[in-house]
Amino acid sequence: MAVKQVVLSFSLILALGFIPLLVFSAQAIPFERLESLRVVKKINKNGPFLGLITVYAPEEEAFFKTGVFKPNPRHPFVDLSGRRFRIGKVEGKKVIYVKCGVGLVNAAAATQQMLDLFDIKGIIHFGISGNANGSMQIGDVTIPGQLAQTGLWDWLKPNATMEPNDFAQFDFKSYNDPKGGENQLGKVGYSTEQFYSAAGEVNVPQRPVWFNITNNWLYVASHLQGIKLDQCANSTLCLPEKPKLVVGLKGATSNFFIDNAAYTQFLFKTFGVTSLDMESSAVVMTCLSNGYPVIAIRGLSDLAGTQKGDNTIRLFGSLAALNTAKVVIGFVKSLPISHVSRF
Repeated sequence: MAVKQVVLSFSLILALGFIPLLVFSAQAIPFERLESLRVVKKINKNGPFLGLITVYAPEEEAFFKTGVFKPNPRHPFVDLSGRRFRIGKVEGKKVIYVKCGVGLVNAAAATQQMLDLFDIKGIIHFGISGNANGSMQIGDVTIPGQLAQTGLWDWLKPNATMEPNDFAQFDFKSYNDPKGGENQLGKVGYSTEQFYSAAGEVNVPQRPVWFNITNNWLYVASHLQGIKLDQCANSTLCLPEKPKLVVGLKGATSNFFIDNAAYTQFLFKTFGVTSLDMESSAVVMTCLSNGYPVIAIRGLSDLAGTQKGDNTIRLFGSLAALNTAKVVIGFVKSLPISHVSRF
Protein backbone atom coordinates (compact mmCIF):
# COMPACT_ATOMS: atom_id res chain seq x y z
CA MET A 1 0.00 0.00 0.00
CA ALA A 2 2.79 2.41 0.93
CA VAL A 3 4.60 1.61 -2.28
CA LYS A 4 1.45 2.32 -4.31
CA GLN A 5 1.00 5.68 -2.53
CA VAL A 6 4.60 6.59 -3.27
CA VAL A 7 4.12 5.71 -6.95
CA LEU A 8 0.88 7.69 -7.10
CA SER A 9 2.49 10.65 -5.38
CA PHE A 10 5.44 10.57 -7.76
CA SER A 11 3.08 10.38 -10.73
CA LEU A 12 1.12 13.33 -9.38
CA ILE A 13 4.31 15.35 -8.93
CA LEU A 14 5.34 14.57 -12.52
CA ALA A 15 1.92 15.53 -13.82
CA LEU A 16 1.89 18.78 -11.85
CA GLY A 17 5.44 19.47 -12.93
CA PHE A 18 4.53 19.14 -16.59
CA ILE A 19 1.43 21.36 -16.38
CA PRO A 20 3.42 24.64 -16.49
CA LEU A 21 5.36 23.31 -19.47
CA LEU A 22 2.15 22.47 -21.32
CA VAL A 23 0.66 25.84 -20.46
CA PHE A 24 3.85 27.56 -21.58
CA SER A 25 3.88 25.59 -24.85
CA ALA A 26 0.26 26.47 -25.56
CA GLN A 27 0.91 30.12 -24.80
CA ALA A 28 4.07 30.17 -26.92
CA ILE A 29 2.22 29.07 -30.07
CA PRO A 30 -0.54 31.46 -31.27
CA PHE A 31 -4.02 29.94 -31.33
CA GLU A 32 -4.38 30.55 -35.08
CA ARG A 33 -1.21 28.57 -35.77
CA LEU A 34 -2.34 25.70 -33.55
CA GLU A 35 -5.57 25.55 -35.53
CA SER A 36 -3.65 25.60 -38.80
CA LEU A 37 -1.35 22.80 -37.62
CA ARG A 38 -4.40 20.69 -36.73
CA VAL A 39 -5.65 21.16 -40.28
CA VAL A 40 -2.21 20.27 -41.65
CA LYS A 41 -2.32 17.01 -39.71
CA LYS A 42 -5.66 16.15 -41.32
CA ILE A 43 -4.39 17.12 -44.77
CA ASN A 44 -1.31 14.91 -44.46
CA LYS A 45 -3.51 11.85 -43.90
CA ASN A 46 -4.40 12.16 -47.60
CA GLY A 47 -0.78 12.58 -48.75
CA PRO A 48 1.73 12.40 -50.23
CA PHE A 49 1.61 15.54 -52.38
CA LEU A 50 3.59 17.27 -55.06
CA GLY A 51 4.60 20.76 -53.97
CA LEU A 52 3.99 23.64 -56.41
CA ILE A 53 5.74 26.93 -55.65
CA THR A 54 5.41 30.10 -57.72
CA VAL A 55 6.43 33.66 -56.85
CA TYR A 56 3.99 36.52 -57.33
CA ALA A 57 0.47 37.45 -58.44
CA PRO A 58 0.75 37.43 -62.28
CA GLU A 59 2.23 33.92 -62.24
CA GLU A 60 -0.44 32.73 -59.83
CA GLU A 61 -3.21 34.25 -61.92
CA ALA A 62 -1.93 32.58 -65.09
CA PHE A 63 -1.75 29.20 -63.35
CA PHE A 64 -5.27 29.30 -61.91
CA LYS A 65 -6.67 30.77 -65.14
CA THR A 66 -5.98 27.42 -66.82
CA GLY A 67 -8.64 25.87 -64.59
CA VAL A 68 -6.52 22.75 -64.07
CA PHE A 69 -6.25 23.14 -60.29
CA LYS A 70 -9.12 21.36 -58.53
CA PRO A 71 -9.34 22.39 -54.85
CA ASN A 72 -9.90 19.84 -52.13
CA PRO A 73 -13.59 20.20 -51.17
CA ARG A 74 -12.98 19.55 -47.48
CA HIS A 75 -9.67 21.36 -46.94
CA PRO A 76 -9.16 23.75 -49.88
CA PHE A 77 -6.40 25.69 -48.12
CA VAL A 78 -4.57 26.34 -44.86
CA ASP A 79 -2.94 29.64 -43.86
CA LEU A 80 0.53 29.58 -42.28
CA SER A 81 2.91 32.47 -41.55
CA GLY A 82 0.97 34.79 -43.81
CA ARG A 83 1.00 32.41 -46.79
CA ARG A 84 -1.94 30.44 -48.14
CA PHE A 85 -1.16 26.82 -48.94
CA ARG A 86 -3.80 25.51 -51.35
CA ILE A 87 -4.64 21.81 -51.38
CA GLY A 88 -6.03 20.11 -54.47
CA LYS A 89 -5.30 18.10 -57.58
CA VAL A 90 -3.69 18.80 -60.95
CA GLU A 91 -4.18 16.23 -63.69
CA GLY A 92 -5.35 13.74 -61.07
CA LYS A 93 -2.25 14.13 -58.89
CA LYS A 94 -2.46 15.51 -55.35
CA VAL A 95 -0.71 18.85 -54.99
CA ILE A 96 -0.10 21.60 -52.46
CA TYR A 97 0.41 25.02 -54.00
CA VAL A 98 1.87 28.18 -52.46
CA LYS A 99 2.94 31.65 -53.65
CA CYS A 100 6.27 32.30 -51.93
CA GLY A 101 6.94 35.98 -52.66
CA VAL A 102 9.85 37.69 -54.43
CA GLY A 103 13.47 37.03 -53.46
CA LEU A 104 15.79 34.37 -52.08
CA VAL A 105 14.66 34.55 -48.46
CA ASN A 106 10.96 34.24 -49.32
CA ALA A 107 11.65 31.34 -51.65
CA ALA A 108 13.79 29.40 -49.17
CA ALA A 109 11.42 30.07 -46.25
CA ALA A 110 8.31 28.91 -48.11
CA THR A 111 10.09 25.83 -49.45
CA GLN A 112 11.43 24.79 -46.06
CA GLN A 113 8.02 25.32 -44.47
CA MET A 114 6.35 23.19 -47.11
CA LEU A 115 8.88 20.38 -46.67
CA ASP A 116 8.73 20.50 -42.87
CA LEU A 117 4.96 20.59 -42.40
CA PHE A 118 3.42 18.69 -45.30
CA ASP A 119 3.84 15.18 -46.67
CA ILE A 120 5.70 16.30 -49.79
CA LYS A 121 7.40 14.01 -52.29
CA GLY A 122 9.05 16.68 -54.42
CA ILE A 123 8.71 20.30 -55.51
CA ILE A 124 7.98 21.95 -58.85
CA HIS A 125 9.00 25.60 -58.83
CA PHE A 126 7.85 27.92 -61.61
CA GLY A 127 7.64 31.54 -62.69
CA ILE A 128 8.91 34.06 -65.23
CA SER A 129 12.45 35.31 -65.75
CA GLY A 130 14.76 37.49 -67.78
CA ASN A 131 16.62 36.05 -70.75
CA ALA A 132 20.40 36.36 -71.20
CA ASN A 133 20.70 33.96 -74.15
CA GLY A 134 20.55 35.39 -77.68
CA SER A 135 19.37 32.06 -79.09
CA MET A 136 16.20 32.21 -76.96
CA GLN A 137 13.33 34.66 -77.29
CA ILE A 138 10.59 36.17 -75.17
CA GLY A 139 7.78 33.66 -74.62
CA ASP A 140 10.12 30.66 -74.63
CA VAL A 141 10.20 28.43 -71.55
CA THR A 142 13.38 27.00 -70.06
CA ILE A 143 13.82 24.13 -67.64
CA PRO A 144 17.42 24.53 -66.48
CA GLY A 145 19.53 21.51 -65.72
CA GLN A 146 21.74 23.57 -63.41
CA LEU A 147 21.33 26.72 -61.37
CA ALA A 148 23.79 29.06 -59.71
CA GLN A 149 23.20 31.62 -56.96
CA THR A 150 24.99 34.58 -58.55
CA GLY A 151 24.51 37.02 -55.69
CA LEU A 152 27.59 36.14 -53.64
CA TRP A 153 30.40 38.60 -54.30
CA ASP A 154 33.56 39.79 -52.55
CA TRP A 155 33.53 43.55 -53.17
CA LEU A 156 37.13 44.82 -53.47
CA LYS A 157 39.10 48.02 -53.95
CA PRO A 158 40.17 48.92 -57.52
CA ASN A 159 43.62 47.29 -57.33
CA ALA A 160 42.98 44.63 -54.69
CA THR A 161 44.03 41.02 -55.16
CA MET A 162 41.26 38.56 -55.90
CA GLU A 163 40.56 35.72 -53.49
CA PRO A 164 42.13 32.52 -54.89
CA ASN A 165 38.90 30.54 -54.54
CA ASP A 166 36.73 33.13 -56.32
CA PHE A 167 35.08 31.55 -59.36
CA ALA A 168 34.77 34.71 -61.49
CA GLN A 169 35.75 38.38 -61.55
CA PHE A 170 33.66 41.38 -62.56
CA ASP A 171 35.90 44.45 -63.02
CA PHE A 172 33.85 47.65 -63.15
CA LYS A 173 36.49 49.72 -64.97
CA SER A 174 36.13 47.42 -67.96
CA TYR A 175 32.71 48.98 -68.45
CA ASN A 176 33.72 52.66 -68.14
CA ASP A 177 32.19 54.85 -70.83
CA PRO A 178 34.21 56.53 -72.24
CA LYS A 179 37.00 54.00 -71.85
CA GLY A 180 39.96 54.62 -69.56
CA GLY A 181 40.37 55.91 -66.04
CA GLU A 182 39.85 54.23 -62.69
CA ASN A 183 36.42 53.27 -61.45
CA GLN A 184 36.22 53.71 -57.68
CA LEU A 185 33.71 50.88 -57.41
CA GLY A 186 36.67 48.55 -57.97
CA LYS A 187 35.76 44.96 -58.75
CA VAL A 188 33.90 42.00 -57.32
CA GLY A 189 34.84 38.34 -57.19
CA TYR A 190 32.17 35.65 -57.28
CA SER A 191 32.24 33.57 -54.10
CA THR A 192 30.60 30.13 -54.05
CA GLU A 193 27.74 29.23 -51.73
CA GLN A 194 28.22 27.33 -48.46
CA PHE A 195 25.90 24.38 -48.96
CA TYR A 196 24.83 22.00 -46.21
CA SER A 197 22.95 18.89 -47.25
CA ALA A 198 21.72 15.52 -46.04
CA ALA A 199 24.01 13.92 -48.62
CA GLY A 200 27.14 15.71 -47.39
CA GLU A 201 29.29 15.47 -44.29
CA VAL A 202 27.53 16.76 -41.17
CA ASN A 203 28.36 20.37 -40.29
CA VAL A 204 30.83 20.64 -43.17
CA PRO A 205 29.62 22.82 -46.05
CA GLN A 206 30.29 22.02 -49.70
CA ARG A 207 31.21 24.88 -52.04
CA PRO A 208 29.52 24.14 -55.39
CA VAL A 209 28.97 26.69 -58.13
CA TRP A 210 26.14 24.72 -59.73
CA PHE A 211 23.12 22.99 -58.22
CA ASN A 212 21.70 20.17 -60.32
CA ILE A 213 18.04 19.54 -61.02
CA THR A 214 16.87 16.02 -60.14
CA ASN A 215 17.97 13.85 -63.07
CA ASN A 216 14.95 11.65 -63.64
CA TRP A 217 12.59 14.64 -63.39
CA LEU A 218 14.73 16.42 -65.98
CA TYR A 219 14.44 13.31 -68.15
CA VAL A 220 10.65 13.43 -67.91
CA ALA A 221 10.72 17.14 -68.76
CA SER A 222 12.86 16.51 -71.85
CA HIS A 223 9.95 14.65 -73.44
CA LEU A 224 7.82 17.81 -73.23
CA GLN A 225 9.97 19.63 -75.81
CA GLY A 226 7.62 20.35 -78.70
CA ILE A 227 4.72 21.29 -76.41
CA LYS A 228 2.47 23.91 -78.01
CA LEU A 229 2.91 27.34 -76.42
CA ASP A 230 1.03 30.59 -77.01
CA GLN A 231 2.46 33.17 -79.40
CA CYS A 232 0.15 36.13 -78.68
CA ALA A 233 -0.37 38.10 -75.50
CA ASN A 234 -3.68 39.41 -76.91
CA SER A 235 -5.40 39.92 -80.26
CA THR A 236 -3.01 42.70 -81.31
CA LEU A 237 0.28 41.79 -79.59
CA CYS A 238 2.08 38.72 -80.91
CA LEU A 239 5.64 37.44 -80.98
CA PRO A 240 7.44 37.09 -84.33
CA GLU A 241 8.10 33.36 -83.77
CA LYS A 242 6.32 30.51 -82.03
CA PRO A 243 7.70 30.05 -78.50
CA LYS A 244 9.50 26.84 -77.61
CA LEU A 245 10.48 24.82 -74.54
CA VAL A 246 14.17 24.08 -74.05
CA VAL A 247 15.37 21.68 -71.35
CA GLY A 248 18.84 21.42 -69.83
CA LEU A 249 20.27 24.95 -70.07
CA LYS A 250 21.67 26.89 -67.11
CA GLY A 251 20.01 29.53 -64.95
CA ALA A 252 21.13 32.17 -62.47
CA THR A 253 19.42 33.53 -59.36
CA SER A 254 20.16 36.60 -57.26
CA ASN A 255 18.31 39.31 -55.37
CA PHE A 256 18.53 41.58 -58.42
CA PHE A 257 15.86 42.37 -60.98
CA ILE A 258 18.31 42.63 -63.87
CA ASP A 259 17.58 45.20 -66.56
CA ASN A 260 21.15 46.06 -67.57
CA ALA A 261 22.74 44.91 -70.82
CA ALA A 262 26.36 44.97 -69.61
CA TYR A 263 25.67 42.85 -66.55
CA THR A 264 23.42 40.45 -68.46
CA GLN A 265 26.12 39.95 -71.09
CA PHE A 266 28.71 39.39 -68.35
CA LEU A 267 26.55 36.69 -66.75
CA PHE A 268 26.00 34.94 -70.08
CA LYS A 269 29.69 35.10 -71.03
CA THR A 270 30.98 34.03 -67.60
CA PHE A 271 28.37 31.52 -66.43
CA GLY A 272 26.67 30.55 -69.69
CA VAL A 273 23.22 31.10 -68.19
CA THR A 274 19.91 31.66 -69.98
CA SER A 275 17.30 32.45 -67.33
CA LEU A 276 17.82 35.20 -64.75
CA ASP A 277 15.48 35.18 -61.76
CA MET A 278 15.29 35.87 -58.03
CA GLU A 279 14.07 32.59 -56.49
CA SER A 280 14.90 29.37 -58.36
CA SER A 281 18.26 28.51 -56.83
CA ALA A 282 16.88 29.09 -53.31
CA VAL A 283 14.06 26.59 -53.92
CA VAL A 284 16.41 24.09 -55.55
CA MET A 285 19.09 24.40 -52.86
CA THR A 286 16.54 23.98 -50.07
CA CYS A 287 15.12 20.84 -51.68
CA LEU A 288 18.53 19.32 -52.39
CA SER A 289 19.72 20.19 -48.89
CA ASN A 290 16.83 18.18 -47.47
CA GLY A 291 17.10 15.36 -50.00
CA TYR A 292 13.96 16.02 -52.07
CA PRO A 293 13.56 15.94 -55.86
CA VAL A 294 13.04 19.34 -57.48
CA ILE A 295 12.64 21.03 -60.84
CA ALA A 296 12.45 24.69 -61.89
CA ILE A 297 10.41 25.93 -64.86
CA ARG A 298 10.84 29.52 -66.06
CA GLY A 299 9.14 31.45 -68.86
CA LEU A 300 11.21 34.19 -70.49
CA SER A 301 9.37 37.50 -70.16
CA ASP A 302 12.08 40.02 -71.12
CA LEU A 303 15.65 40.48 -72.35
CA ALA A 304 17.12 41.66 -69.03
CA GLY A 305 18.19 45.06 -70.35
CA THR A 306 19.58 44.03 -73.74
CA GLN A 307 16.46 45.27 -75.53
CA LYS A 308 15.96 48.71 -77.05
CA GLY A 309 13.70 50.90 -74.95
CA ASP A 310 11.73 49.82 -71.88
CA ASN A 311 11.73 46.37 -70.33
CA THR A 312 9.10 44.16 -71.98
CA ILE A 313 7.94 42.38 -68.84
CA ARG A 314 4.78 44.52 -68.73
CA LEU A 315 3.93 43.57 -72.31
CA PHE A 316 4.82 39.89 -72.31
CA GLY A 317 4.91 38.93 -68.62
CA SER A 318 1.39 37.46 -68.74
CA LEU A 319 2.20 35.47 -71.90
CA ALA A 320 5.40 34.11 -70.37
CA ALA A 321 3.50 33.19 -67.20
CA LEU A 322 0.80 31.38 -69.18
CA ASN A 323 3.34 29.41 -71.22
CA THR A 324 5.11 28.51 -67.99
CA ALA A 325 1.84 27.26 -66.50
CA LYS A 326 1.24 25.10 -69.58
CA VAL A 327 4.63 23.44 -69.16
CA VAL A 328 4.02 22.91 -65.43
CA ILE A 329 0.71 21.20 -66.20
CA GLY A 330 2.35 19.07 -68.88
CA PHE A 331 5.11 18.05 -66.49
CA VAL A 332 2.70 17.10 -63.70
CA LYS A 333 0.65 15.05 -66.15
CA SER A 334 3.74 13.28 -67.50
CA LEU A 335 5.35 12.57 -64.14
CA PRO A 336 4.99 8.84 -63.38
CA ILE A 337 3.89 7.93 -59.87
CA SER A 338 7.15 5.99 -59.49
CA HIS A 339 9.06 9.26 -59.90
CA VAL A 340 7.13 10.97 -57.12
CA SER A 341 9.40 9.66 -54.41
CA ARG A 342 12.08 10.91 -52.07
CA PHE A 343 15.69 10.49 -53.14
